Amino acid sequence: MAIQLTSEQKALFADTHTIKVLTTVDGAGKPHGKIDRSIHLADDGTIVYLELLESSKSNHNLVESIWFDRTVSVLVWADGERCIEVTGKPVRVHITGPIFERYYVDVRSRLGDVDLSGVWIIVPEQVTDENFWLKKAREESERPFFRHLDRLAKPDIYSSN
Repeated sequence: MAIQLTSEQKALFADTHTIKVLTTVDGAGKPHGKIDRSIHLADDGTIVYLELLESSKSNHNLVESIWFDRTVSVLVWADGERCIEVTGKPVRVHITGPIFERYYVDVRSRLGDVDLSGVWIIVPEQVTDENFWLKKAREESERPFFRHLDRLAKPDIYSSN
């Protein structure tokens, strides 16, 4: 089911200093990750990914994701403190038409003599906050038995204080 991202999550996508990683899987379940600066949000809240190479592993896996209803993820990392993972379903790829044309002109103006294989549209379904300190606090609160025994027996032994 499609979700809307919060304004903070949208700002993270819009930040030009973030690193965005698209992760897809092939038919055998083998993951493939790709850092890509083209990943951004469209005005309607969907994720847009511009694939430049027809023969790329990402493109192949995205096609299979549409055929076999597979989920992909986009990790958006800002500065060690801000990091989210958005999982979603690829629902469409534009290979012609006005949307494709707009991105094709933009890509060629920025990168020169390159092709644009397709404009992939991914519908966000879930967002997970991947901030380590937030996840650590939640784990210690909700699952205290996950703590190593040495931390329980001698809590200050490894402290930097």
